[in-house]
Amino acid sequence: MDYKAKTVAGLLAATCVFSIIALILSVVNVKDVFLPPITKYGLVFDAGSTHTALYIYRWPADKENGTGIVSQVEACTAPGSGISSYANNPAEAGAILKPCLDKAMKIIPAEQQRDTPTYLGATAGMRLLREQNSTKAERVLAEVSKAIGEYPVDFRGAQILTGNEEGSFGWITINYLLETLVKCSFTGEWTHPPAEDVVGALDLGGASTQITFLPGTTIDDSSTRSLLRLYGANYSIYTHSYLCYGQNQALKMLMASLHQGSPSPQQISHPCYPVGYQENITTSDLYNSPCVRAPSTPSPAQVLTVIGTGDPAACSTAIQKLFNFTCGTNRTCGFNGVYQLPVRGQFFAFSGLYHNLHFLNLTAGQSLSLVNDTVWQFCIISWEKEEFPTMNRTHLRDVCAASSYILTLLLQGYKFNHTTWLDIHFVQQVANVDVGWTLGYMLNLTNMIPSETPQRVVGLQRSNWVAATVLLAVMIILIFCLLTVICCQKNSSGYESL
Repeated sequence: MDYKAKTVAGLLAATCVFSIIALILSVVNVKDVFLPPITKYGLVFDAGSTHTALYIYRWPADKENGTGIVSQVEACTAPGSGISSYANNPAEAGAILKPCLDKAMKIIPAEQQRDTPTYLGATAGMRLLREQNSTKAERVLAEVSKAIGEYPVDFRGAQILTGNEEGSFGWITINYLLETLVKCSFTGEWTHPPAEDVVGALDLGGASTQITFLPGTTIDDSSTRSLLRLYGANYSIYTHSYLCYGQNQALKMLMASLHQGSPSPQQISHPCYPVGYQENITTSDLYNSPCVRAPSTPSPAQVLTVIGTGDPAACSTAIQKLFNFTCGTNRTCGFNGVYQLPVRGQFFAFSGLYHNLHFLNLTAGQSLSLVNDTVWQFCIISWEKEEFPTMNRTHLRDVCAASSYILTLLLQGYKFNHTTWLDIHFVQQVANVDVGWTLGYMLNLTNMIPSETPQRVVGLQRSNWVAATVLLAVMIILIFCLLTVICCQKNSSGYESL
């Protein structure tokens, strides 16, 4: 009898232990701990002025309102040029998207494709086309929408972003990736980092450039103010986009200015091109953009000879003529009379700002003096393509002009100086995600950045509560049985001693 009682007590004790373990596992939810959460995907086309790129993002579904949890799976560059260049052949604008969409379909599991939010955002190239011919712009958008609509995705539309939207979404992207908007601790508490941690965004595309930052003071001009409510905090950010001051359009304006100031109507001496470089262009190619003011009597078929002179001083002077740095009375401005508060805090510069200076190895926080000297030395080299055998000829030709333009834009345009230059961080990626407006755009349209601070999760799901309650009841019954057996054993022992 004593042996049997001990055996029963042992079994009950073991059952109790296993019940406790089961209770703990039901509370923490083994499924969530040991199995990866369901992954969601998102697609965003960046239809820029020079090319179109598709960004494929993914994130764990159970952390959809978290921060810094979206990762970039792939970036695919579509063949051809920007969709605005197909104004006279809009069907081709849709066709060039298909190789990247085919690639995305191989990456995203088939069962998740129809739930994948897909967007196309067009920027300054399409803004310019809309100014020239709104009907052609609409046809291009219709064709790209038709092409994307042929794929099994949750296509949510193609639209042309405003300049301020482009700047704001770029600002959201960089601060989301840096987790400067909100942080979540291990205890589940959401906290807002100090405003000083929020960084500014500098973007240079082919047809426009954007500056966006948190000024820390009142923005008097409503056209440059964007009001955002993110994670329960209000942000009044300064943002402005300069149309026609993207790299390609700016260099085209530079060429036109040099042509109109040339003593020879058929020859252009280009101080930003290397010595020994020569090419022929037509006036129709030079004056085919609304950003470029044509002479009163242009001759479309006229051939112009462009000769590089490699003169960095003259190059800088010619570039400065593209800007109007004069500000009105009692008014702070960037350039061309546009209101701008003084730059403040750290800035992240990306896209063309990064790529041009990266070629010259100038994206590692070098002093402004070193940057100026390096650009100057590159601008005086002779045109020897053999020195850069793997580099695109057009890109190599434009390095001096583009780098000089960037320095003029940042220093005289946006009013950075020798001290604040060190506050600019030139980057292509943060946390393995390309920096640009696309991620911020998707986060906004999918409501993955809530306007209010997410609530701390302290409870259990209903299924977990049910399992925990049942196990707790079983455990109480087993403990009662165990205590009963022990008491019976003591009583039995007491009777035997009599």
